[in-house]
Amino acid sequence: MTPVLDRIRVGSAPDSWGVWFPDDPRQVPWERFLDEVAEAGYSWIELGPYGYLPTDPARLTDEVDRRGLKVSAGTVFTGLHRGPAVWESTWAHVSQVAALTQAMGARHLVVIPSFWRDDKTAEILEPPELTAEQWAHLTKGMERLGHEVKETYGLDIVVHPHADTHVDTEAHVERFLDSTDSELVNLCLDTGHYAYCGGDSVKLIETYGERIGYLHLKQVDPAILADVVAGQVPFGPAVARGVMCEPPAGVPELGPVLTAAQKLGVDLFAIVEQDMYPCDPDKPLPIAVRTRRFLRSCGA
Repeated sequence: MTPVLDRIRVGSAPDSWGVWFPDDPRQVPWERFLDEVAEAGYSWIELGPYGYLPTDPARLTDEVDRRGLKVSAGTVFTGLHRGPAVWESTWAHVSQVAALTQAMGARHLVVIPSFWRDDKTAEILEPPELTAEQWAHLTKGMERLGHEVKETYGLDIVVHPHADTHVDTEAHVERFLDSTDSELVNLCLDTGHYAYCGGDSVKLIETYGERIGYLHLKQVDPAILADVVAGQVPFGPAVARGVMCEPPAGVPELGPVLTAAQKLGVDLFAIVEQDMYPCDPDKPLPIAVRTRRFLRSCGA
């Protein structure tokens, strides 16, 4: 019997349409993304890279309303481990995205730590391990960000462990959670990124359930991942090789992840993200339709 996952709100994101940048000739136009995400049967979306969707709240509200869509979150990128010197530039970026996120009626801001390795050129930008001082900057900075975003915009921040960032592996994620205040900072668990970095999503949900504030549903292809790890391939080229794959072909199994999340007894967004940059513009819609059907078969 299929479980009823009535606490899980399923959506998708521009990422599943091959969108990584606000403007790129290889990406589908935003109107097509909105048309197709609605056609695939999703009712929730994320904003994606700031500037991809219209940034005027009145216009964006009109566009999503016409298609029966609602916004679950915005996304920001941060380098808070670099200390107080980067606060003002970080806040300038965050406040722009947070204002639009709030205006769209969403309650979450997904926060991605900065990359230590360039996802296009593979250039090593900084060491993959933080010093103790940098960890302190990162955790205190995220707490400050959580406080300011809540006070100013009424949004909850959810930090997204991500390949090629300093919050990636099980050890790093646990250290980050153990070093931050749950009143200010919680987690966006991306099942694909966590598996990519060797983590077990079900175990994390069962161990740190009260810190899981948001989900990204994603799978990795184990065979391609093995080659990526062996060859120390950066994240961008790994995606171009197809390391993030269509469910249910990869890992982790999403059924058990969703069941574990349902057991937390809180309402959670579960936003599908299948990294596919760059991709043929006709590729995303059929995948999105099949993925939505698969998630319904899991009870979501």
